[in-house]
Amino acid sequence: MRAMVGGTAMTLALSAAGHALAADPTDEDARIARLEAAVAALQAQVKSQAEVSQENAALKHEVRDLEAQVAALKAAPAATIPAAAVHSPNAVTASLTNGPPRVSTEDGRFSANLYALVQLDAGDYFQDPAGPISTDLRRSGPALGATAANVDFAHARQLKNGTDFRRARIGVYGNAFGDFQYRVVFDFGGSGVENAGQLYEAWVQYSGWKPFRLRVGAFPPLEGLADQDSTAAQPLLERAASADIARNFAAGDTRIAAQLSAGGDHWLASAAVTGRTIGVISSNGTSVPQNFGDPLAFVGRLAATPLHGDDWRVHVGVHASYLDRPANTGGPTNAGAPTIGTVSFGDQAELRIDGTKLINTGNIDARHADEEGAEFAAQWRGLLIQSEYDHFDVQRTLTGVANPHFQGWYVEGSWVLTGEARRYNAQTAAFDAPPVPHPIGGGGFGDLEVALRYADMNLNFAGGDLGAAPVASAIRGGDLQTWTAGLNWYPVPYVRIALEGQHVRLWRLSPNASVFLTPVGAQIGQSYNVIAIRTQLGF
Repeated sequence: MRAMVGGTAMTLALSAAGHALAADPTDEDARIARLEAAVAALQAQVKSQAEVSQENAALKHEVRDLEAQVAALKAAPAATIPAAAVHSPNAVTASLTNGPPRVSTEDGRFSANLYALVQLDAGDYFQDPAGPISTDLRRSGPALGATAANVDFAHARQLKNGTDFRRARIGVYGNAFGDFQYRVVFDFGGSGVENAGQLYEAWVQYSGWKPFRLRVGAFPPLEGLADQDSTAAQPLLERAASADIARNFAAGDTRIAAQLSAGGDHWLASAAVTGRTIGVISSNGTSVPQNFGDPLAFVGRLAATPLHGDDWRVHVGVHASYLDRPANTGGPTNAGAPTIGTVSFGDQAELRIDGTKLINTGNIDARHADEEGAEFAAQWRGLLIQSEYDHFDVQRTLTGVANPHFQGWYVEGSWVLTGEARRYNAQTAAFDAPPVPHPIGGGGFGDLEVALRYADMNLNFAGGDLGAAPVASAIRGGDLQTWTAGLNWYPVPYVRIALEGQHVRLWRLSPNASVFLTPVGAQIGQSYNVIAIRTQLGF
């Protein structure tokens, strides 16, 4: 078409030139002007024809290149055809940057992400030197028997210095059919001694009923502010004792449950029905005995950020758990008598290099038990302050004794010195680790964060006075008070190095003089300091 137009224009230009030559010879200036115009028109058309030739040559080159690519693809085996060349929603892509290792279809309906979390702890407990067992009354609990030979006195008097793989988890998670999510994780870590390995999480979730999400399997149901989706995000090495006891009461790790949750950018509501935890296999290969009946409990949480801005927010929330039926570990009874269930509350100090539970109520007969908690947090840029309070009640089956109750709380703060802010995760209504926009190797230093916490968990009920025998209703589980300071360095997004110091004070009277081999009502608690370091890899 352009060639036809060019030829017509050239004909007109030649005609104009002819008319110019045939014009009146006395009108010299006009004749010259017409000739110059005709020449200019011819030059323009010559240039246009050259451009057309160049464009045609380029098009021919592109056609030859595409023909060569098509021929190569037809000749290659199907498995070697690059997915990106197909441009199909089901084409598979892989990624190793800006997130965990991932394989996914281009539309994201199917994906598999590699999950790993490895935490290696090393530390020393600075205790007074252990003395003779007859005069050194520090004890762990609950007692395992009536003689010193089978009661774990040694760890209370000399907590273990050394190392521990606190967590060593590996698994896979992702999407399936668009609205389904899944996660399967195994854990080989432990407290004091690593586990031989066990199933830690295994669940499937449906998210097609926006904004609802239904999850079924083994997982930690949403329970509180300190219950981050990833333990890699905690500002200190462990949760406060009160938060840890609250989450393990009817939720917590390896819990078999079904949970319905809903939420938006600034609110979250969840409700779960829970059963037993997955049986733990110890390092020597033995497993937890089977129950005669699994526990049945209900867990709920409401949380929101009613006040918020571009770089600040205020979080409030409540949570509760109700144990409707304790586990039946005793089996059937004579003459149809009701089975007596039990509950217990206990925790290690807020470091797991030594796994000894310094506070522990032992088994309490229980018909029902419940826990209620309140949570608060305020964040402004890199500064975060958060706190939780938890209260526990037990309705006993035995008559003539009072129903015990316990309480615990903590307050902690963290400050990212390099200016970043901890990310608020609306899926869990909790604060995750800060981003690392300037990692080492990318022209930066990473993130640097400091954290402080005071925590108090009191498992004493009607404990009585020093030197006095316990009354029938008494539970001398111990009052654990912990001051903790930590320094976190995130050199790159996947790595964290944490240094932590603690001052621990345990106040606990001997629950039973003959079993614990102590004077009546003796003080079996202690005070000590600890320093620890954690090296963490997690994605």
